[in-house]
This record gives sequence, C-alpha cells and structure tokens, in this order.
Amino acid sequence: MAKEDSAVLADRLASARLQYFVGRQRELALFRRAAAGEPGAPTVVVLHGPGGIGKSALLQRFAAEAHAMGRPVVSVDARTIDRSPSAFEAATAEVFVQDNAVLLVDDFERYRDMEEWIRDRFLPRLPAGALVVVAGRLAPDPLWKADLGWSELLQVVPLRELGPADSAALLTSQGVDPASHAALLRFAAGHPLALRLAAEAAAHDNTSTDEVFWAPLRTVVDRLLTHLVGKPPSSAHRRALEVCGHVADTTEELLRVALPDEDATELFAWLRQLSFMKSGPFGVCPYDVVRDALDSDFRWRDPERYKAMHRTVRRHLVERVREAPEKEALRAAREFNHIVSRAQWLREFQGDPAEGAVHEQPMRPEDAPALIELTRRVEGEHNARVVAHWLQRQPEAFHVHRRCDTGQLLGFMAWLRIDELDDETRAADPVTAEAWDLVSAMTPPRQGEHLGVARFMVHEENHHRPSRSWDLVRMRIVFELLRAKHCAWSCFVSAEPKFWAPLMTYMGMFQPPRQTVRADRGYGLFCHDWRAARVEEWAEGIDARLLGGAPAVAAGKPKSRLTSLSREESDAAVREALRGWLDPGGLADNPLLRSRLVEDLSEGDPVTALRDLIYKAVQRLNAHPRTRHLYEVLTATYHSTSTQEAVARKLNLAFSTYRRHLARALDEVRETVWDWEVHGRIRAEQEPPQGS
Repeated sequence: MAKEDSAVLADRLASARLQYFVGRQRELALFRRAAAGEPGAPTVVVLHGPGGIGKSALLQRFAAEAHAMGRPVVSVDARTIDRSPSAFEAATAEVFVQDNAVLLVDDFERYRDMEEWIRDRFLPRLPAGALVVVAGRLAPDPLWKADLGWSELLQVVPLRELGPADSAALLTSQGVDPASHAALLRFAAGHPLALRLAAEAAAHDNTSTDEVFWAPLRTVVDRLLTHLVGKPPSSAHRRALEVCGHVADTTEELLRVALPDEDATELFAWLRQLSFMKSGPFGVCPYDVVRDALDSDFRWRDPERYKAMHRTVRRHLVERVREAPEKEALRAAREFNHIVSRAQWLREFQGDPAEGAVHEQPMRPEDAPALIELTRRVEGEHNARVVAHWLQRQPEAFHVHRRCDTGQLLGFMAWLRIDELDDETRAADPVTAEAWDLVSAMTPPRQGEHLGVARFMVHEENHHRPSRSWDLVRMRIVFELLRAKHCAWSCFVSAEPKFWAPLMTYMGMFQPPRQTVRADRGYGLFCHDWRAARVEEWAEGIDARLLGGAPAVAAGKPKSRLTSLSREESDAAVREALRGWLDPGGLADNPLLRSRLVEDLSEGDPVTALRDLIYKAVQRLNAHPRTRHLYEVLTATYHSTSTQEAVARKLNLAFSTYRRHLARALDEVRETVWDWEVHGRIRAEQEPPQGS
C-alpha cells in the first residue's frame, strides 16, 4: 500500500512540475536534439547560472522528456552524496549498465575540486550512447574547451532570466492577478525564484501591488539573499557587495574610492567569480534582482552607513563627470542617475530593460532631414520648423538615439545654450523665448553667463514617457549640467509636466510662475538657478531626499541667503573691500560677503574668506612681470593711510602716471574677482585676465 501511495505522489509531483514549468524553449530544443542523437548535437551539456535561476527545474523537465522518449534517467544531487570519486561512481553506477542512459547532475559547483577527474577519467568511460547534463552555479573550467575533442561533444549553456512573456506566464501559473503583474515583473526582472517568492508574497499581502510603489516584504528579500548570495567571507566582502548593489557597474577603481581601507584588487577578484555576477564592458554587476535585494537590505539595515557610502560614490561620480574625457564622463553621468534613482518610487521614470539597448550619437549633418521628419510625425509641422531653426543655429546641441542592434533612429534631444535671443529666434521658438524671459524676470543671467535648455525630447515610440531613450536624455542633461561653465539657469521643457513633476522636484528643479501667454500651454518648464544652489549643494539636496520618499508637493524657487551680484555691483564691492583692507570692521558689510564665491571659501568666517579672496586677486598682479608695477602701486595705496599724492611721491611717479597705474590695477583685480565669481571657484591662470 505504501508503495502505491508513493507512486501516486511521485506522479502528482511530476505532473505539477510539468504544469508549472514555463519557458526555456531553446534549452528544451537543444536537449531534445541531443536525446534524439541528431547529428551535431552535444553529448555533454553544462548549464550554469546563479541560484534560483531555474537549473533544478530544468533538469526535472529534462528527466520527464527523457522518460517520455523511453530513455533511462540517473539523477545525482551533489548536496546528498559525499564529494569523492568513489561516492560519485557509486551514485552513477547505473549509467554504465545502460546503453542510452541520461545522467543529470545538479549542484555541479560542489564538484569543483573533482571537475578534472570527472572530465578526464569519468566521462570518457561512459557508454557511447549516454547523454550527460550537469548544472551548477559556476561556468565550467576553460580546459573543457581547450581540449579539441571536448569542443565537438560539449555545449555550455548559460541560463539567463526569463523573458517578459515567460515571466508573466509563470505568475499566471501561480494564480497572480494579471493586474498585479507589472509590479512583480519589475521587481523580479525575470528571475524565476524571485518571481515565485513575489507571487507568494502578493498572495498573502493585503497592500496594493501598485505598479510604481510596490516593494517586496522583508522576508522575500531575506530569502533571496540567503539563497542567492549566502554569507560573505568577511566584513570587507560584505561592504564590497553593498557597493556593488548600489551602483550600475563596479570596478577596482570604484572599490578603492568607496572602500579606501580595503584591498580593492582582492575584493574585485572575489566579486567577479561569484555566480550571480556578470562581467560587462564597464565592470561587473549582479543580476538585477540580486542588486536590488542587496541595496534594499543595506538601506534597511544601516541607513546612516548607506547614505555615507552613497555620498562617497556620488562625489566621485560628479568629479568624473566634470573632469574626465567626454566618453568616460557620460558613463559617470549614467552612473550618477542610477545611484540617485535607487528609491522604489523612482522606478516609474526609468526605461524598461526589455526594450533592448539604445545608444547616443552626435548628430551628423545627414541626420538633419530625418530629425525634422520625425518631429513632424510626432509633434507636428510647427515644432518641425522649430527643430529646423535650431539645427541651423546650434547643430552641435543635438544628440540622436539609435538601437544598438539595428542602428534604427528612435529619437533625439537637444541641449541649447542661450546667452541672448534675437527677434528671429523669438519668433521661431516661443517656448525657448518664454524660458529666457521667465528666468530673466527672476534673476537674470549676468554678462558671460547663459541659460541651458533641454529641448526636443522627440521619441518615435514613447514620446515624453519613460524609455531607454529617455534614460539617455537624463544622462545627457546631467552631463551638460555638471560640465557647464557660466551656466546661470537650466530649464527642462516637458510635454508631460504633470507626469514628470515628482522627478523634477526630486532633482531640485521647480516650475516658475507663468504670467504671460506666449505659446501653447501644453508644455511645462522646470528650472534650476545654479547661482542659488550650485552643484555640491544641489547634489546634497538629492541625497537628503533619497530616503524621504516621493515629494508631496511641487517645489518652488529655492530661497537663497546669497546674492547674485551684477558686474557693476561686484566692481564696486571690490573697490570698497580694498578701501577697508586695514580696518578690522571695514569688510563687515561688504556685498561680496553674500556672494556664492565667498560662501564657498568660507569655513564659518566669511570676513576672513573675503580678505583672503582679495589678497589672492591682488597677488596675481605680483605673479606676472607685466603687472608687477601695478601690484606695487595698489599695495602702496591701500596698505597706507597716506594721501594718494604722498604715495605717488614715495613711488617716484608723476601723479598722472600713478593715477593711470592705480586705475589699471583696480581693473585687473575687479576682472579677476568677477571671473572667479562667474566660474564659482578660484582659477589658477598663467596670465592675468586682461594683460597689460
């Protein structure tokens, strides 16, 4: 009776496995060809992939296929037998007494120390009609392929995530409501174990599986990390995983920056051999579901250390965007967007990886007609004429997006640099004209400054909605913002302002008041004043919001205690500062104390910072032979309580010559301070800004 019950249970288990199995059609086709003995089919198949990817389920399906074809099956689970040649021989003995047995070995990574023996001594003794499939987390030793004999008989199959259709089918087989699929699919990213755990959690979770805000229960994250990652060898290895879970790609360089006290070379070597880690052109990265689980766990487990690690990485990326060659800087901008978008609610604004890879290219002259025609189809004749206008004025501002596999044009964007507007441009592009007028009404760009405008985000398939192409738009915007010099304001023009408002607020942008009707109100403007909140302050604001959730209301123009001085105001303040040089209280009310430049230099004592600023500007005159005589005139004048006539006599100069030299010296110092204020930092030029 017990035997019959056992048989019935085994049948039910086999039936359930067949019923709930989805996907893997390519792997099944390969096995069927091999089991049928078709010419060119392999004799040994090695499956490898991270834990939970479905290796065991696929071996069980292979067993069912083999039984259906009338072939005997011998299954070995490395977890249940000793790791020794004798134990392996005993477990597989039946294969040697059958001419056409199928040997299935699971958890093959446990036989890593025996792999050479299995390859060179065990497998060659099998009957010629045998078929072997081994599955493990690690790829096989390269020596398999180095042997020309094995190269004809062996096929290595990396097991990847399920595609969108198969993932949805798995959820359906688990009884998940189709209305909840989008959220669970986004979380699991095609990983079978994650899909099953998410389906189980959704069945017992009373909260809504909203597409944007749903997040897995802690138990799901814990089970994933336990099964897929396990326990790291040391705290240093754990910290390396924490970095890897936060960034898009991990390199040795990044580990050195994030973990300065650890051996980055050893940690990187350890990361790259992990089964759930993939190597790509820009470093290593975990499977998406593993990365998200690592990041979620770290953020929940130690929020303060999470923020500290994030800030370290973010500052490094900002520096790379600002200083590295363009190709590297663009990758750093992509990484920046990745790490500041780790909050769950921000997933709504990211492209779907299932769309396929997209890359950015500079606009070529021959692309212009295609861009105009694409705009005409998507946005109409008026905007096509606007695009044509800017293609004539600023062709270098345009960047096109193409599919990596086919080269198909998907869309484009432009980053316009506006330092003035003529009547022709105002008539051609009322939207950009309104942006200029709006920011000018608040805090106008000063001489030498400009407005940067993200314009014409035109996309063939996902117009003004998230896509892989829009991810490139965000990358380009961050690149331009962080690399810009003399950028007073930036503006983002959106045809879907209500949708993008939460992201724009999160990124430190606001919608200015619009009091005039200059164009169709179907678009929105989001702005940032870079003199009120410069790069580090802007980035720190994003960091502060990273753990705070979606903003409840749209942002207004940030209040700044600082003043953006005009050129005339700056020049007057420099002269006033020189006059107050010898007076301890002479700088206390100087307008330059409220400038961004002095704020950046100050360490709690703005008066000392201003005095140091003026000193450095004056010393530049002494650093160059052509202006050294001007330095002597200036210091003799403002380091003395004597009259100007007395100073001229002391310098043995005619009074008219003295006055001319003093005026030139003042102009040089004023120009230097203004140049530093516009740049936002003191620069170390080799020559004075005007020369003499």
